Amino acid sequence: MNSDIFKLEPTAVWKNFHSLTQIPRPSNHEDRIQQFMCDFGKNLGLETIKDEVGNIIIRKPATPGMENRKGIVLQTHLDMVPQKNSDKVHDFAQDPIEAYIDGEWVTANGTTLGADNGMGVAAAMAVLEAKNLVHGPVEALFTCDEETGMTGAFGLKPGLLQGDILLNLDSEDEGELYVGCAGGTNANATFTYKEEPVTQGVASFKLAITGLKGGHSGLEIILQRGNSNKLMNRFLQHAVVEHGLRLASIEGGSLRNAIPRESFAVVTVPPSKADDLIKCVADYEKMYRSELSATEPDLKFTISATSTPNSVIDAASLNKVMKAINACPNGVMRMSDDMKGLVETSTNLASVKSVDGKIYIQCLLRSSVDTAQQDLGGMIKDVFELAGADVVLDGTYPGWKPNMKSAILITMQEVYQKLYGRIPEIKAIHAGLECGLLGGVYPNWDMISFGPTIRYPHSPDEKVNIASVEKFWNYLVNTLKDAPIK
Repeated sequence: MNSDIFKLEPTAVWKNFHSLTQIPRPSNHEDRIQQFMCDFGKNLGLETIKDEVGNIIIRKPATPGMENRKGIVLQTHLDMVPQKNSDKVHDFAQDPIEAYIDGEWVTANGTTLGADNGMGVAAAMAVLEAKNLVHGPVEALFTCDEETGMTGAFGLKPGLLQGDILLNLDSEDEGELYVGCAGGTNANATFTYKEEPVTQGVASFKLAITGLKGGHSGLEIILQRGNSNKLMNRFLQHAVVEHGLRLASIEGGSLRNAIPRESFAVVTVPPSKADDLIKCVADYEKMYRSELSATEPDLKFTISATSTPNSVIDAASLNKVMKAINACPNGVMRMSDDMKGLVETSTNLASVKSVDGKIYIQCLLRSSVDTAQQDLGGMIKDVFELAGADVVLDGTYPGWKPNMKSAILITMQEVYQKLYGRIPEIKAIHAGLECGLLGGVYPNWDMISFGPTIRYPHSPDEKVNIASVEKFWNYLVNTLKDAPIK
C-alpha cells in the first residue's frame, strides 16, 4: 500500500513522508527519528545540531544571489500521537505506519497517520535536499515531544538559531495563515478545612449537575457554555443560607484545559428541610436551563438520597471557599483588538475537589498578551488569597500576539494571491502553539503558521488531502523565493 504514495506530487515531499511512516516516532520515543534526521542532514553535507533536549537543527546556505534575504526557520515537530482502533494490532514503538491512498486523501490502516506533523517535516526535508530551489539562508528546526509536553519548544535555548522569520508548518487547513495564539498559566488554590461530625438524624443527598457540553477551554470558551463548578457553587451558597445545608464532599471538573461538564456534591440538611431542598434543586434546574437554553439544552440537576457521610466541612471554611469560587473570574475576559472575533484573554475554573481536609481548585488562564495573562493571574491569586487559600501560579508559557503589519504576512498574502487568485484567510487561535513558546525565546522572530489540509488528527481516522499538499508545497517554495530583504 505504501508504494503508491511515491507516485503522488510533489514526489520529494511524499518520498520523505513515506520514510517517516517507516520510523516509529510516538511522543517520548523519538530516539530513532532524531538519529534519522541527524543522519539526513549530515549526509547532505549540511551543518546539523542536536541540542540538549533533542531538537534537531539543520542549516542550508542561501542559493547564489539570495544572500541578502532574511533567514527563514522552517519549524516542525518530529513526534506523532499514537492512537489505534481497538481491533488493530500495532506496536507504535516498533511497527511502521501503514499509509495508503483513499480517493483524494492519504490515510492509515487502523492507526493515526502522523501527517500531524509529518507533512511539515517532509516538506522541510524536501527544501533541505533540493538543488533547484531559490531561497535565502534556511534553517530547519525539528522539535521534540510537541504532542505531550512541548518539551522541545520549552527547552530551546536562545542563540542557537540565526534566522529572522519562523515558518511553522503545523497548521491543518490549506489556504489559512495563523498569526497568533494564546499563552497559558495554571492557577492552583488550596483551602484547608476542619472535618466536623455529622448531626444525628440528618437527611443526606447526592447532588449532580450533568449534561453540559464542556469542550476545549480555549477554542470553545467563546461559546459561553455552562461551567458546572460555578453552577454547583451558586446553588450551594443559596442552600446553605436557606436550607441549612452542610457540605461533606465535592468533585467537579476533570482536566484543566476542559470546560467542566459535571459536578457532584454530597450534602446534609436537617430532616425538616429535606423536601424544601428537593424542590429547590428542581427550581434551580429550571432556572439554569432557562438561563442557558441556547448553549446547554441537555443540562440536568438532580438530587438523590445517599448514605450519611462520616463528616462535613466546617461552616467557616466552606463560606470562604464558596465566596472565592463565586468571585473567581470565569470565561472570556477580553476580545482581541487586532482580530475581530478572537478571544484575547480568558479563564476556566476547571476543577474543584475535596480530599482529606483540603479543597483543591484549579484554573487555566489563557491570553495572547503576556501582560494581560499576568494581570489575570494576579487577580485570581488575590481572590483566593483573600479567602485564605494557598495559591501557586505555575506552568506559564507565552502567547503570540497577532502582528497584522508583519513583513512575512504581507509577503505570504501577495504570494498566495499570485498563485491562487485570492487572499488567504488570516486566523489566530485561543490555544497554545509552539510558536508562542518559540517566540518567547526568540522575541524578534516574525512568525506565520500554515500547512496542508488534515482532518481528524490524533485519531485513527486521520487523513491528509493530496491536492492540498501540492498547493502547500508550491506556496512554501514561492514564499522562500520571495522572502523579504534584510
